[in-house]
Amino acid sequence: MAKTEGETLLIKRYASRRLYNTETSDYVTLDDISGFIRAGREVQIVDLKSGDDLTRQYLLQIIAEHESRGDTVLPTNVLTDLVRSYTEGAQSMVPDFLSASFDMLRDGQTKMMESMSGSMGGMPGFDQIKQQQEAFVKTMMGGWAAGSGPAPDGSEGNPDKAADSSELEQIKKQLAEMQAALSKIGK
Repeated sequence: MAKTEGETLLIKRYASRRLYNTETSDYVTLDDISGFIRAGREVQIVDLKSGDDLTRQYLLQIIAEHESRGDTVLPTNVLTDLVRSYTEGAQSMVPDFLSASFDMLRDGQTKMMESMSGSMGGMPGFDQIKQQQEAFVKTMMGGWAAGSGPAPDGSEGNPDKAADSSELEQIKKQLAEMQAALSKIGK
């Protein structure tokens, strides 16, 4: 029985450090796990012998490998601030801040796609353009926005563009304020 996209994919790490996909009964690499995540799957990696959850360790390793290959997403100043957050007692605030920032990023992408649907929905060929835009955004976001786009229910309204623009500007302002606050903590 195949798992659905919403279910967590269990990966077991053997003593040999090989990673075993319990869903497909085969061995996988970090690139495979990265692909599952970009496709919208939740992944949990556990040590077969001890049962310890190793998910964070492997996710950090995936990020480090991408960054070392030149697939940089995290600017040096952000990485520096993250290192500082471990030593300055700010680590209790940082996870919530990062989570809220990514939530705002996903919400902003959703509103942008909804706005495009409403204002350009009647244009010939728009559906193809929309699909290309969604694929581009998903690629640029590395899967962060998986499943967060507008629902394909066929409803097309004509939202007030000024209100959407205002909401987006408010989100940008809030993100900038949170980044400024994080920078102050790091000093």
